[in-house]
Amino acid sequence: MLGAERVVARLADIPPEAAVDMVDIFRRSEEAGAVVDEAIAALPMLRTVWMQIGVENPEAAARARARGLEVVMNRCPKIEMQRLCGELRMGGFATGVVSSRL
Repeated sequence: MLGAERVVARLADIPPEAAVDMVDIFRRSEEAGAVVDEAIAALPMLRTVWMQIGVENPEAAARARARGLEVVMNRCPKIEMQRLCGELRMGGFATGVVSSRL
């Protein structure tokens, strides 16, 4: 076992002093607002709210931005990380970029 990770049922169960940088929302768009509100209330050190591919909630995004949070909607962190690092091919995406790297 590499290490034990604590699992909680709700964002409100995370200790307020926990260093949570990002909440990644895998819910329907209409449910994202409640998750954003819970995250804002429970996680004072939160920096980013991320809504997965297909998840968009402009009202919730506005509330998060009003609290100074970064907001990303309709994106996947894994895909974005691979895109930024130039490794989308590893994720099975045809990038259209010709490279000598394998």
